[in-house]
Parts: sequence; C-alpha cells; structure tokens
Amino acid sequence: MRRCFWHIAHSFRRVLKAVSWNLLMVNTAQTKRVVIAGGSGFLGVSLACHLADAGWQVTILSRNRPRVDGPWQHVNWDARSLGAWASCLNGASGLVNLVGRTVDCVKTPDHCDEILRSRVEATRVLGIACRTLPSPPPVWVQMSTAHIYGDPPSVWCDEDSPAGFGLAPTVAVAWEKEFASAVLSQQRGVVLRTSFVVGRNRGAGGGALSKLAPLTRCGLGGTVGSGRQGMSWIHEVDMNRLFERGLKDDSMRGVYVASSPHPVSNSDFMRCLRRAAPWPKVPIGLPAFSWMVRIGARHLLRTDPEIALYGRYVKSSRLEQEGFVFRYPRLPEALEACFAPQAK
Repeated sequence: MRRCFWHIAHSFRRVLKAVSWNLLMVNTAQTKRVVIAGGSGFLGVSLACHLADAGWQVTILSRNRPRVDGPWQHVNWDARSLGAWASCLNGASGLVNLVGRTVDCVKTPDHCDEILRSRVEATRVLGIACRTLPSPPPVWVQMSTAHIYGDPPSVWCDEDSPAGFGLAPTVAVAWEKEFASAVLSQQRGVVLRTSFVVGRNRGAGGGALSKLAPLTRCGLGGTVGSGRQGMSWIHEVDMNRLFERGLKDDSMRGVYVASSPHPVSNSDFMRCLRRAAPWPKVPIGLPAFSWMVRIGARHLLRTDPEIALYGRYVKSSRLEQEGFVFRYPRLPEALEACFAPQAK
C-alpha cells in the first residue's frame, strides 16, 4: 500500500513538472520584445507602459534615459552612428521609431536643420543596423506627422491628400522617403501620420496639453488667432492602440493618418479644454489675437507662433475602412479622461 502511494506521488510530481515546464515554454514563446527608438519622451513612455502592460518586453533606445522609471530596458545611442546598440534589434519582434527633435521651438536656421536631420539620420541608421543583423525585426512602425499636409484653412485631408507647403511638409516628405529606403524588403512597414496627442503627464513631459491646461487656470484659455484653424487630435490610448496594431496586425501596411475621426476648430478645442481642466475652473478665456501670439510665443515662450495660429483638419479613410474603433472619438470625453483622477 505504501509502495503504491509512493508510485502515485512520484508520477504526480513528474506530471506536474512536465506541465510547469510546458507552461514556461509557452509563456516564453508568447513574450514579444519591441524596441522603441526615441522613446524617452511623453509619447515613448506612454507607449512603453502600454506595451509592457500588454505583455511585451520593452527596450527604449534613446540619447538620454527617460525621466521616470518603468518596466523597460534602456540602451543609449546617438541616433546617428552605427554602434553596439544595434544588437538590441536582433531577434526583436518589432521596431517603433519615434525619433525627432521637438518642433516646439523658435524656427531658427539651426533648429530647422536639427529638426530635419534628427528624423532623417535616425531613420537611416536604423535601416543600416537592420541590414547588419541575422534576425532583424520583421515589422517596423514609423512615426510621421499629419503636418505633412501643411496648413489648409478648411480642406479635410486623408491618406491620399497631397503634401502641403512649408517647413513641416518638407521635413515630413524627406522623413517618409528615408523610411521607404531604410525599411527592408522582408519587413512589414507601417507609417503613422500623427496628429496632436492628448494624454496624461507621467513625469516625462505630458505633451503640449501640459502647457495648455495651466493657461485656462489663468483665464488665458480662449480662442487663439482666428479660432477657425483645425485642431486634429488623438488620445494617447488610441495612439498606443494604433502602434500596437501596427506591430501585431499583418494586414496593416503603408501610410495611415493617426487622428481622431472628429477634429475640431481651435475655438472649440479651447472651450472643451476650459470645461475639462481641473480646479480651479475658469469658465471664460481671454482671446489671444494673432499679434499677441506672435510676440508672446517668440519672446516669452520661445516657441513658434505658427504652431498655435495654423492647423489642419485630418482624418483616416483607411482606419475607417478597416473597422478600427476609437476608444475616444470625441474631444470632451478624451479630455475628461486625461484629467480624471488616476486609480491607485
């Protein structure tokens, strides 16, 4: 009887060990690794947190470490030269490229040069790195900008609309052209033309919303310029979902506009922001006339006044055709979610 019990217990242990090993192998096989190039800022940290929560192993590739700690590995690079950092791409399940100097600056010749070179050179060296690897990422999701369409006063643009006129369209065209040359023939390439991203401040910058919200508390959250310029926007949750979809969905290829299906005018955007911004709420906002913006932006905020004075209305025809459902399609709900208390 004792020997029979021993045999049963021994057999049970062997079965349990085999099941545990198989579960470990399954979990290991299911774990995917993604490299986020230029992932130390607001958008990169938001995406890294989103993918880590979804079970991805995340590597952030950037010049500087993120200002907050999180569930990722950081690898340093200069976004220009090939180096030992390239090994982090080997065997990765996907690559996301967010690299680009901020456009929130005065457009001096030096800054314009940096804005262009940071995007083109980083994309180029990522392509060179992929060509040196035995197992490059099979998918490359590339950020671009919806500012490629310029600043049309009233025309709505989608993926098939032509590029506009000015610095931003010139940079965007060069950026996407470099990506087309850099992506490998065996890689699935996805380009997301990103609009204004609204989201929470995680200590990594908070995006432009972190600069606009305080203005409403000072009574300065009124119409900017004419107020008719388009504000195309997307909530960070939907932006992250699009990046993840680009990484996982084999049918997703080519250019997509990453923007809510319901863009608004500047006056409507500022009205929604005043209503959603946290206490103390100021129901009215003093307007900022064009001449005030040109003086204040350049000399006080050290930024480009045209960022506020001009805009565009964009939406994605492809995402609509492919049945993508936005979590936050309307601005009031999106802003309310940005300012809602975080769960502990």
